[in-house]
Amino acid sequence: MAMVLLERKLKQEAVPGEWTVTSAGTWARDGFAASKHGRDIMSEWGMDLEPHQSRVINREILSGADLILTMETGHQEALRAEFPDYAGKIFLLSEMVGFRADIRDPYGGIKEEYLDTARELESYINEGFEKIVQLARANAVDS
Repeated sequence: MAMVLLERKLKQEAVPGEWTVTSAGTWARDGFAASKHGRDIMSEWGMDLEPHQSRVINREILSGADLILTMETGHQEALRAEFPDYAGKIFLLSEMVGFRADIRDPYGGIKEEYLDTARELESYINEGFEKIVQLARANAVDS
């Protein structure tokens, strides 16, 4: 959900440059569709999660990224430990609004839990958007 929400925000703000937003999981398995509740909510909000397929994060994905935003502290810590070369571009999404908080993964939960998470993601993306763009640009320049 975070991926399509950030894509939408980039389009709404007409941010110059070429932007690619992608998703990968720290402990995911490859090739699974987004959950039904996630797809339904994003569809209700005018976004399409149907083509999404899960994939496991790896060095190749990280090396091509200017910014990596994680949902949970454990994800951030695991990525920084396994891929220390990329630690400087791995942040919690909540850090974009000035604090550290985990965003609960609603996977397997009821639709209302997905809706709560979608609202939380949207809030962090909207409020932290300038910082997201700034960090992505700064890392792109350093690459």
